[in-house]
Amino acid sequence: MIREIIAAVLIGLGVLVFILSIFGVYRFDYVLSRIHAAALSDTLATLLVFVGVIVLKGFGWGSAKVLLILIFQWVTSPVATHRIGQVEILTNPDYDKHCEVK
Repeated sequence: MIREIIAAVLIGLGVLVFILSIFGVYRFDYVLSRIHAAALSDTLATLLVFVGVIVLKGFGWGSAKVLLILIFQWVTSPVATHRIGQVEILTNPDYDKHCEVK
C-alpha cells in the first residue's frame, strides 16, 4: 500500500514536470531557449517517472531494465540536444540577435 502511494507521487511529480516543460517550450520564442526548457525537464521528469515505476514494480530484473533505459536516456538526450543547438547556430544567420545580453 505504501509502495503504491510513493510510486503514484513520484509518477505524478514526473508528469507534472513534463506538463510544466510543455508550457516552457511554448512560452519561449527562440529555439535555443525552447530546447533548454525541454532538456532540463527531460532529465528530471524521466528520473521521477522511472523511479516511480521501479518502486511500483519492486526491485528485480524488471527494475534493472528500467534503470538501463533511464541511463540510456540520460546519455543520449544531452547529445541530441547539443546537436539540435549546433544545427540551429549553423543554419540561422540571425542567431546573434537572439543571444545578445541586455
